[in-house]
Amino acid sequence: MVLATIVLYYQFYLAGAVAAGTNGKNGILTDYHMSFKYYVYIAVVGYILGAAASFVSGVADRYGRVNIITGGLVIVALLCLVGIPLADSKVGFAVVFAAIGLVEGVILVATPALIRDFSPQLGRASAMGFWTLGPVLGSLVVSIQISSTSNSTPWHDQYVASGIVGLVVAALSFLFLRELTPALRDQIMVSEKDRVLVEARAKGIDVEAALKHPFRQMLKPDIIGSAFAISVFLIIYYIAVGFFPVYFQTIFGFSQSKANALGNWNWSFNALALLIVGIISDKVRVRKPFMVVGAVGAIVVTSIFATRATHPDTSYGTFVVLLVLISIFLGTAYAPWMASFTETVEKRNPALTATGLAVWGLVIRLVIAVSVFFVPHIVNTATTLVEDGPAVSAAAADADKQAPGLVEALQAHPTVGPQTAAYAKQYGPQLALAAKIDPATAAALGKDPNDTAAQAKAVADLSGVPVADVGSLLAVSKVDPQTLAALKANPADQAAGVKAVSEISGVSASDVATIAQLNAQYGPELQAAKNIDQGTVLSLLTKPTDKTLQAQAVQQMTAKGVSQAEAVKTLQTLAAVAAQPNGLQLLSTVATSGQKVIDAQTALVAAAKIPAAEVAKVQQGGNDLKSVATIPPAVTKFFTQDGPQALGAKNFAALTDTSNTKLQADLAVLGSPTGAKVAKAAVDSPKQWRTYFWIAVGGEVVFIPLIFLLTGAWSPKEARRREEEHEQMVERELARLNAGS
Repeated sequence: MVLATIVLYYQFYLAGAVAAGTNGKNGILTDYHMSFKYYVYIAVVGYILGAAASFVSGVADRYGRVNIITGGLVIVALLCLVGIPLADSKVGFAVVFAAIGLVEGVILVATPALIRDFSPQLGRASAMGFWTLGPVLGSLVVSIQISSTSNSTPWHDQYVASGIVGLVVAALSFLFLRELTPALRDQIMVSEKDRVLVEARAKGIDVEAALKHPFRQMLKPDIIGSAFAISVFLIIYYIAVGFFPVYFQTIFGFSQSKANALGNWNWSFNALALLIVGIISDKVRVRKPFMVVGAVGAIVVTSIFATRATHPDTSYGTFVVLLVLISIFLGTAYAPWMASFTETVEKRNPALTATGLAVWGLVIRLVIAVSVFFVPHIVNTATTLVEDGPAVSAAAADADKQAPGLVEALQAHPTVGPQTAAYAKQYGPQLALAAKIDPATAAALGKDPNDTAAQAKAVADLSGVPVADVGSLLAVSKVDPQTLAALKANPADQAAGVKAVSEISGVSASDVATIAQLNAQYGPELQAAKNIDQGTVLSLLTKPTDKTLQAQAVQQMTAKGVSQAEAVKTLQTLAAVAAQPNGLQLLSTVATSGQKVIDAQTALVAAAKIPAAEVAKVQQGGNDLKSVATIPPAVTKFFTQDGPQALGAKNFAALTDTSNTKLQADLAVLGSPTGAKVAKAAVDSPKQWRTYFWIAVGGEVVFIPLIFLLTGAWSPKEARRREEEHEQMVERELARLNAGS
């Protein structure tokens, strides 16, 4: 009987273990493109059909339990072996799964009723604890199977395996499972000694009369209220069965096998608690104190468990401890409750045990169906995390591998990523060009957009042309096109040359001509004089005979590599020029503007030697620099100051590095509407699950006052007294029957 129950629940609970899959693959939700809400509604339909079936299965009192159990095992085995693997759509899966729920509802009633038939009341808690091993060990089998197989094992194969096991157990049920005759079954068996009384009463019992209006007899406040109590008490159990794998996979990132491995601990200790507490309850002859202890303990530990939902750093070991404690307390309450409930039913009518259990099956299935129905409405983020979470998580992991710390920095400063993307969308081409400019150069241009040296360096960065060539071309760009055309047609055109140098240097054309004439006459001397400090030169112009100034000038020139003789000759030449009419003015012009003219001449000559291809590049670089200049100052500040300060220079550089296409693709996923939706779901989902866990705690609280509806004593002393009274009644009945015979 218990083996049949284990197999059935193993098959029924298998869906919850393989629903989410791993990394967005190999799961019911992902393979059928099924939303979490759709999946939950399938479960709700299954529970409702199970409720209806359990209610109808009260006919087991009339037609027998074994036939129902064996037939149900065969049907479910075939549905798992053939039906689910052949279901090629979510609708097909829903139909098959609902059918399994229907059969489960029937066997839910038949198996404990059969257990009751072979157990006297004094061993009822042990027997019912033994029966409740079915659902628990069924869950344990699921956990062991899924946690022991590879995440890549097709989930359909898990159902095929369960179908084969189901057929084997169905065959064993057909060969070996037996039940009592209806007449024997309809007696209350208090001890082994009662079997003598049962045989005696069986000779005259009116079975048909006891079976009239069965549901009218069982739909009583104590039976319905007790069934409701255990139903809400077990909300956390049904959450664990149906949704814990999804919860641990989506909230804490566990793999499918790791999430199910928690069930190994959960269900193992639950099974032990059921057996041990059942035996102890029978030993001390009371049920209710165990229910209270189990309920209070479950309330405390489930409350702690609920608070952990919003702590992503909670360790695997912590969850093991919490789930083990929850399981122990659930088992502590459930085995005695099951025994007490069947005793309460028998107090009403021992001939209608299956009917009473059918009422329980109806109530628990309806309550669980309602509670499960609200899961996707409270936890409305699960679909997002199951369907899109794996892809977004993979993108985040890959991005973190390529740019360690970037994803974390973006999460800490959530506005930087979207702001960067928005600016990139609006100023993408300009920003791509700006990224080529050296940060120091960009900063210099930010301070002074007319800084010619910074302009030349920026154009060099943009064009790839050496900065010296860029400087020459930028200088020549100041010359009007007609002058350039004249020089191109006749490089020896002195007038065009003077005008070009004037436009480049900003020195008047007459001064350029004067400086050019002096350079032609006194070129070596003027070149040597460039080594004299500007202040010394100006002083010599006003005091050409000052020996001290002359000595300083000679010293300054020789210090720069000019020979003593050349230095003296240079001073003599300058003195001769100064002695000419307007000589001092000529030398002053050379001193103040000579270098500018020389630089302009150098640039003009150098520019003429630059290949046309490089000239085109520099022209494009100049246009690019103008395009960069259209970027608003606020955007420039964001990319040069605000962004790097928020994320760190290294992280911001990685964020804006468009050459790393793989990283940009990952960041595009994270920054997409789907990525934002997943990020929001990751924040909201733990809080939503916590809310649902608090509802489960509320169910555990409601359970306590409804314990008083059940039959049974609170103290062992009172239980012994009632047992002694019953024994005396049995002895009297036996004596009366023996005397009558």
